[in-house]
Order: sequence, then C-alpha cells, then structure tokens
Amino acid sequence: MNKVMKRCIIAGLSCLAGAAILAGCAGNDSNRQFMNIATGGTAGTYYPLGGAVAEILNQNIENMNASAQSTGASVANVNMLKDGSVDLAFIQNDIAYYAYNGKEMFDGKKIDNLRGLAALYPETIQFVTTENSGINTVADLKGKKVAVGASGSGAEANARQILAAYGLTYDDIKPQYLSFGEAADALKDGNVDCGIVVAGYPTAAIQDLAANKSAKVVAIDADIQDKLIQQYPYYTKINIPAGTYKGQNEDVSTVAVKCILVGTDKISDDLGGQIVTAIYGHLDRMKAAHAVGAYITKDTGTQGMSIPLNKGAEDYFKS
Repeated sequence: MNKVMKRCIIAGLSCLAGAAILAGCAGNDSNRQFMNIATGGTAGTYYPLGGAVAEILNQNIENMNASAQSTGASVANVNMLKDGSVDLAFIQNDIAYYAYNGKEMFDGKKIDNLRGLAALYPETIQFVTTENSGINTVADLKGKKVAVGASGSGAEANARQILAAYGLTYDDIKPQYLSFGEAADALKDGNVDCGIVVAGYPTAAIQDLAANKSAKVVAIDADIQDKLIQQYPYYTKINIPAGTYKGQNEDVSTVAVKCILVGTDKISDDLGGQIVTAIYGHLDRMKAAHAVGAYITKDTGTQGMSIPLNKGAEDYFKS
C-alpha cells in the first residue's frame, strides 16, 4: 500500500469518526428535556424559588435542562403558558382559577389546558402603610391614595375584592396602579398612603420600607375574612406573626391566596410525577431559597389547588 492510499484511508476513517461523534452529540441533544420556568420580579418570592426548582430538576431528572426567568408574575405567566414560551410557572391560585374558568381579566379568554403540579405556600395579602398615616383599618382608605397593584394583575383583583367587602370601590379611593416594588418606593416618598402587596412574608420590599422609614400592615377584620372566603373559595385566613417586620409588635390577621406551580396538558403524566417527586424530595433547597420554603410540604401539596391536577402529580400526592 503506497503512502497516498494510506493517507486517504486515514482521512476517511477520521471523517467517519467525526461523523459518529457529531451523531452522538445530536442524539444527546434530541433526548434533552428543555423546561423554561416563569417566575416573577427579582424582588419577589417566585424568582428565588424558581431558581431552586430549576436546580432541583436539573440534578434529579435525567437529561433535564431547566432554567428560570424573571417575568411579570401570575397573569403574564398564564399568557406565557398559553403561547408556549414557558413550560412551568408560579401562579396565584386565584389567577389560575380565573384563567381556567374565563373570569376577571380572562373574561372570554378561557385557558382550560392548564394543569396544576403542586400547591406550594400561602401568598399573604398585605395592606401596607406607614406608622404616621392614621390608617388603622381598610375602611380608613376612603379618600386615600392607594397603590392597588399593576393594572390587570392578581394583586389588583385582590385589592378590588377586599375593598368591595368593606363597601368601597375605586370611586372611593385614589387608585394608583403600581407594582409592589413601586408601591414601596411611593410609600417611602410619601406619594401614596397605602400599598397592597401579595407575596409570601417576609416580603423584601416591606422589610426595606420598615428599615428605611416605617411599615405597618393593616389587619383585615374577621367578619370580612369570612365574607371573602364565602364569596371566593380560594382565599384562606392567615396570621403574620409579630416581629415579621421591624416595629411590628403584634400578630396581624389577614387573608392569603396560594402560590401554585402550573404547567399545561403538554406535560406528560410521567414527567409531572417526576417533577413533584424531585421537588418534594429536596425541600431543603426550597427552604434555602426563601423563608416561605418552610411552608412547602407534601401534606399541603393539593390544598388550594384551583385547577385540575396533572395525573402524575395527583398520583404522587395520593401515595
């Protein structure tokens, strides 16, 4: 065999080897399960928890490539699930209920392919003001500048429903459509009298307000809580313990909705089961991500679920 033939054979073998390697790489990519997780703003609770979920899934589900992204939270997350730009999302249970049933901001725009994976923790509705505001009850908000949440947001729907339970409408207040981060800044600057925050406590924006000025969370009266729960079954009662925020010397009684992890019917029953098995098998990572991780337990994994469960997730919680 002459040198020219040897070179040709070696070159041919090299090409075959390279093709095999490329085919192998392509095969690995084709087996990868990419999963985009919609969270919320970076100052909120969803964002750190979403990062923890992505990490847990990547470490415990074969070929998983999950990543969390900052979003506009619940309502935006539902729309991202609808258009397929994300696969999993953190959503308030009331917002999921509205979307699945075509109510409130989803009136006439029902999204009935949503499927629940897990009910995670209570999202406390916090009417926040400052110590010198003179506001001691929600009824005192009449005539005041109130940051009711971003327009069309879950917080804004909660604000409207709770104000209505007190016999107030937006005509009785001066509504400001601000996110809770913006509301905290406006409270610091004296541009609003009260802000409505829906998030797991302690909430960073309120902690910051308490540290830099003062913060006072206004209680929701017991009879109003009962009225709300009777009308809207996704509400639950909750106490914010004394000492949660600087200067808070007593428990504050209010209501909460539930943060739920949601996908669509595109997530198979098998994958749904794997997702919840991984998360609930590594709750220490969720606790490390945020204080609300302490409220995430298997026993409460279906409490407050306002939409149908993924069958694999349902089987996990029944086991």
